[in-house]
Amino acid sequence: MICLTGDLHHSALRTGNQRHCDVTELRTAQLYMNLLTERGIKVTLFASGRCFTEEWRELRPIANHPLVELGGHNFSCLTPAIVHRISGALVGSYNGPAWLQRVDVELTKAAYRWRMGQEMRLWRNHMYKHGPYTDRVLSDAGVHLCSDGVKRSCVGPTLAPGGLLNWPLNIIPDHEHIYHAERTPEWVENWQRRYHWCDDFGAQSYPIADWTDLVLSQLRANEARGVVSNMIIHPITMYLSDRFASFGRIADYLATRHTEHLGAAARSATVVPKVSPTVKASA
Repeated sequence: MICLTGDLHHSALRTGNQRHCDVTELRTAQLYMNLLTERGIKVTLFASGRCFTEEWRELRPIANHPLVELGGHNFSCLTPAIVHRISGALVGSYNGPAWLQRVDVELTKAAYRWRMGQEMRLWRNHMYKHGPYTDRVLSDAGVHLCSDGVKRSCVGPTLAPGGLLNWPLNIIPDHEHIYHAERTPEWVENWQRRYHWCDDFGAQSYPIADWTDLVLSQLRANEARGVVSNMIIHPITMYLSDRFASFGRIADYLATRHTEHLGAAARSATVVPKVSPTVKASA
């Protein structure tokens, strides 16, 4: 089984990817969905709250698509950044103190409820930021599953205190490991020198074709081990890298396998009653 996921950010965030893109991020998601629709591939997308409040016209066909499951991705994607950097330094929680996280989750839930007419049960923090208060805040808010962090050995969700399920990614992520947009080899070298970043798949970035080969190899390896693959592929990253050519290769493979929404996969998975460790997130 394979769970394909992705994150969607509001245009006002002005990410590096968005500044290099000639269409909106949600427009790239519509193009991404065209490939998935042709192949009948399910996907779980985590959208920021401001996508619901500011860009519903573009989000609506994605949100209402039968192959799509939606979750929350913070309201404003942890901005302004200075507030969160100070919080990280003072209380060890980049997401902010518990009260601020509660406000963020409730704003996102309200935006989701307004547009979708139902409660939000899935969550991923922007940049996978998962702090000491996250599990309890999300559990108290009625969130069922959080997919933060990267852990290549992950075999399924773990149960945190309060009942929240944590399910990290176990396939190499796209954004941090592909040369694209502003992420040239020179940019990545300077970034690594400044932040010393790495995740469970290392610190290296790759040309899109080489990264695609790694993804397909890891999907096959997980299948051989009988492990559910939890993967992330951002629509805007695929658009900027090579206009979905490499994603087409991955989608062709996914079309031959059983894809499932992350929420449904979690409901049928064997859950380990153990707290997941906090995972280092990208800068």
